[in-house]
Amino acid sequence: MKRIAATLAAGALALQAAAPHAAEDKPQMAPEARPVPYDGKVFAPDPSYATKPYDPDEQLKIYGGKSRVQTPRPMLELGRSIYEGGPYDPSGGFLGAKNPTDQAFSIYGDWRTALAYIDDGGVEREILATRLNLDVDWKLTATERIHAFFRPLDDGANFTRCERIAGEGKCRGEGDLKPETLFFEGDMGAMLAGMRGRYSKFDLPFAAGKIPLLFQNGIWLEDAFNGFAFSLPARNSRRLDISNMDVTFFAGFANVDSGGVRDAAGKVANGEADVYGLTTFIEANQGYWELGYAYTAGESDKGFKDQSYHNVAIAFSRRYGGWLSNSVRVIHNFGQHRDAGFKQTADGTLLLIENSLVTHKPLTLVPYVNFFAGFDRPQSVARDPGAGGILKNTGINFETDGLTGFPKLDDTANNTAGGAIGIQYLFSLQKQIVFEVATVQTLGQAADRAVPGPQNAVGLRYQHNIDKSWLFRADAMFAERNGLEDVGGVRIEIRKKF
Repeated sequence: MKRIAATLAAGALALQAAAPHAAEDKPQMAPEARPVPYDGKVFAPDPSYATKPYDPDEQLKIYGGKSRVQTPRPMLELGRSIYEGGPYDPSGGFLGAKNPTDQAFSIYGDWRTALAYIDDGGVEREILATRLNLDVDWKLTATERIHAFFRPLDDGANFTRCERIAGEGKCRGEGDLKPETLFFEGDMGAMLAGMRGRYSKFDLPFAAGKIPLLFQNGIWLEDAFNGFAFSLPARNSRRLDISNMDVTFFAGFANVDSGGVRDAAGKVANGEADVYGLTTFIEANQGYWELGYAYTAGESDKGFKDQSYHNVAIAFSRRYGGWLSNSVRVIHNFGQHRDAGFKQTADGTLLLIENSLVTHKPLTLVPYVNFFAGFDRPQSVARDPGAGGILKNTGINFETDGLTGFPKLDDTANNTAGGAIGIQYLFSLQKQIVFEVATVQTLGQAADRAVPGPQNAVGLRYQHNIDKSWLFRADAMFAERNGLEDVGGVRIEIRKKF
């Protein structure tokens, strides 16, 4: 005890001797910082284990009783698994110590099978179709990977199917092993850090190959083409009140599906145009802006030069008054000069206004009202053949299923106006039901439109996740089309995720 007391006394003298220096070395508070008053409700004491034995189940309740969610596993996983806890094996260093490798190879995707009855304008048919989506991913580092996407059971818009028309049935297998996408993506800042042995002061994410691009919810661009893209991320401006801004530059040189470049039969001429553009996402004005510009250059040596055109897009999204979420979007095409005797294919403007109401159940009960007005022939920058038309997101009556050819309203916005009014309810986030009515009204002369008269539709959708990997979906719709045969259909689908 005497030895302990002597040690404590010596320690106290040492602290007194060091006191002046400690005061001089005390960290200073930044001028703009302000101390936060102590709040006992926020800084509560740790649980006491002195009165009863430790109970791990009770400790889980501290975190709201949360536990690990069992998710579907990929078809194949090699190397470091997705969403797994540690400890991890040491990372590799063949790309440099500042860009460590943690390689992982996986194959995942989903398998869709649907059965539908369709009255497609007087032609009744029953169809059973299937589609397999396979993502193949080779992760090299935290920022670099090689990715490919395959759809081996279809060829373009033709899916492996059994079909019966007018009492006659036939089955047909379709196959296509060509990759829908195949690209390398990474971050130049991280790659240079690995090569130079010191961290970079910038981020420059990029992708090259057959890349999939989707901008403005797929309305302005939704396609996969051979080219490249790179971004300047996480910019800000105090003067302009911009909290966050990304700018992306892109270019495509093959497999560009531009609706404004068409062959002599009027079909989209795949691969007969190049595209160059940029788009930006800006958080400002208590909402966010999306701005884009692209130039589509028709191949001059194949007679498509006269179909070149400019494409601009601007959108602003914001919540107003705690009760309305609103997006206003404008897409405009200009600068196309066709040869004598040919109509322009990209010379229009689309105004799209999307609204959803914030109810007393904001996450599960969502009424929506969407409007559009299209003048002349507005076009997206590029659209995959299976992506639907430029109005795909206006409502469920404007989208097909990408499998059975389920009927829909005209989605071109070619001298038409209209919209969709619907309500979506998500129950306890395990089920979804959507009911919608929609209309397409004609503008201008019939010779300048894709449809002869107005169209009206009613649609219903129900989805239910059976478990973590199986999903059930059912759809029904009926559309009255003036000047054309009415269309309608019902379908059910089972989807397996892996």
